Amino acid sequence: MIRLSLLLFCGKLSHAQIRYSVPEEVKEGTVVGNVAKDLGFEISSLTNRRFRVVSGSKDAFLEVNRDDGVLFVNRKIDREELCQGSGACLMELKILVENPLEMHHIVVDISDVNDHSPGFPEKEQTFEIFEQTLPGKRFQLHTARDPDAGINSIRTYTLTSNEHFEVDIRQSDEDKIPFLVLKKSLDREQKDKHTLLLTAIDGGKPQKSGTLNVTIIVLDSNDNRPVFSQEIYQIEIQENVQSIQYSLGKTLKKKVYDIFELDKLTGEVRVKGVLDYEENNVYRLDVEASDKGTPPLTGECRVIIKIKDINDNPPEIEVTSLLNTVPEDSKPGTVISLLSVSDKDSGVNGKIITSITSDVPFELKPSYKENIYSVVTTELLDREQVPTYDITIKATDCGDPPLSTFKTLSIQISDVNDNKPKFSENPLQFYLVENNVAGASIFSVSATDNDINENAAISYHIVREGSQNGMTSFINVNSENGHITALKSFDFETVKTFQFQVVATDSGTPSLSSNVTVNVFILDQNDNAPVILYPVSSNGSAEGVEEIPRNVNAAHLVTKVRAYDADIGYNGWLLFSLQEVTEHSLFALDRYTGQIRTLRSFTETDEAEQKLVILVKDNGNVSLSATATVIVKVVEPKEAFAASDVKSATNDDEESNVTFYLMITLASVSALFLISIIVLIAMQCSKSTDYTSKYLQEANYDGTLCHSIQYRSGEKRYMLVGPRMSIGSTIVPGSHANTLVLPDRRRTSTEVRAFSPTS
Repeated sequence: MIRLSLLLFCGKLSHAQIRYSVPEEVKEGTVVGNVAKDLGFEISSLTNRRFRVVSGSKDAFLEVNRDDGVLFVNRKIDREELCQGSGACLMELKILVENPLEMHHIVVDISDVNDHSPGFPEKEQTFEIFEQTLPGKRFQLHTARDPDAGINSIRTYTLTSNEHFEVDIRQSDEDKIPFLVLKKSLDREQKDKHTLLLTAIDGGKPQKSGTLNVTIIVLDSNDNRPVFSQEIYQIEIQENVQSIQYSLGKTLKKKVYDIFELDKLTGEVRVKGVLDYEENNVYRLDVEASDKGTPPLTGECRVIIKIKDINDNPPEIEVTSLLNTVPEDSKPGTVISLLSVSDKDSGVNGKIITSITSDVPFELKPSYKENIYSVVTTELLDREQVPTYDITIKATDCGDPPLSTFKTLSIQISDVNDNKPKFSENPLQFYLVENNVAGASIFSVSATDNDINENAAISYHIVREGSQNGMTSFINVNSENGHITALKSFDFETVKTFQFQVVATDSGTPSLSSNVTVNVFILDQNDNAPVILYPVSSNGSAEGVEEIPRNVNAAHLVTKVRAYDADIGYNGWLLFSLQEVTEHSLFALDRYTGQIRTLRSFTETDEAEQKLVILVKDNGNVSLSATATVIVKVVEPKEAFAASDVKSATNDDEESNVTFYLMITLASVSALFLISIIVLIAMQCSKSTDYTSKYLQEANYDGTLCHSIQYRSGEKRYMLVGPRMSIGSTIVPGSHANTLVLPDRRRTSTEVRAFSPTS
């Protein structure tokens, strides 16, 4: 029958030890008890709990079902092999319950069954007894041994019924020692040999027994008087001649004879083998002393030898459970290992002091049972700072000198997704030359994540919702490597800058993300040829006619060739040159302004019509150009005055129109200037990021603006252009007009939108 009992220890009543009992020799699979039920676990709570036996070498005999906690016999148990003693045979098991870690102690009492018969060390024992031996004489018989314990061990001895001998039993500790007692004198003349049978009987049901054949040889008494050949004999003998011999009893365990020896003459007991307190701390020796009389007389005694313990065993550390990998988000107090310490020595030599010697965020927490500890965390862990720990545990006994044992637990800190992807800068600024190839990668973004494995695997995508400029539809990002691809070719003259956001998301659970603002500045290319406004342009060329009086002086302004370039900077800096002229000595062209002036007065020999071909060229690496043809007609002064009057009237109308447009322009510029000042102050107060990008870095730039305002009056077209750019001017991102920003060392910007008319 299997028994269950709870042993309550002193201290907290909540700590109890479960005790089971199971007979030896039961079949494999026999249920010993339900650990989960007896520990108070609800059946519904066992879904994620796991049970495991974590004890030492005896684990193989008993096992626990990992799912329901049923303890069962794993293989046949032989109590005599397991415990080798007549006392209680207790098996202490450590049951580990996972999720979370819990340690429970189970004691299983292996009860004995009567599966062994008593046995004698020898089959026969012979005694020689003189016939004159007096009744009451005792002779020690061989002691039988029975591996069974308790009631199944030897209970008594019986002797074949006879008139001369009986058996007497002496209790010595756990052993019952039989003696053959002479109850009636022997007579050799009647019977010289007696044969008896000694039977050892155990207390099992049914009883089992073993037998010893006992032979008594009756020796003849010395009943004939000796007759000496002479009356006096003289001899010499040493005074210390021994007349007593000592011997160990023949019924001792075989190992006793290997460890001790008895000097048969002096009676000294010597140690000839190795004594081990931990194996056996007391030995009981039966000693016989026999004289050399006729008949010889014997005496018996028991020598009890107690072994004194010395500190010859270091402590032992047994790791019963270990989480090799601990999540970095484990809370303080999380159990990562369970261990027990032991020392084979006794007393103060077996007292153990246990500690952690390394500087780690872990500590030993003692259990309610002595020398049982759990290793727990003391603070939050961070894998990104320390990915592994070596926990060195030291166990030292209290002997003199003390002995120590070290055990190192290697703990890996597993990653949890506690770090967002990070961009090196935010915002990011990229510069893209216009006319890029559609579909090609233009730049890339990259984020890093301090986590590892899946938690650090980053994917990218563009935020398209809420985009104000709609440019995100022309941008794509490779989700794996962050390469940005433009789906269209950008034109600086159409878009100078745009902004979008890229989100980096890791693959953790749950995933974490961060975004970065990307500012893209389109850089100008010299992809626009100059456009000639005057003379009137057609297909890249222009032609105009100017009439001047013959009597004009040198430096007279004949006309001004007007042109603009949609590009900016050097690409929009226009230079004028005379490509073809009828008379080189008559006219000069200002290479920067396009003004044509006379070099001298006209003579009678000068032709009345002069042709000038003007080349207008920008300053790009590969310059683009346009040509204009100006026909100068030399007329007599009277004709010139008449033409001047007509032209004056026309000019009056045109001047009135120009004045009106200029007033509107100046009013607009003033309003924009005030708005710019207000916006600039607001930006300074909010300390917003300066997204300006310098487009003009070259020194000594003094070209024309890239944009102009054109308007028509009658048959003529006019153009408003701004002042020349100064060194270090910048273009405000987002502006599509001629807005110049003058840099300030305090990182403030002043917008100036200015126009000046040209005639």
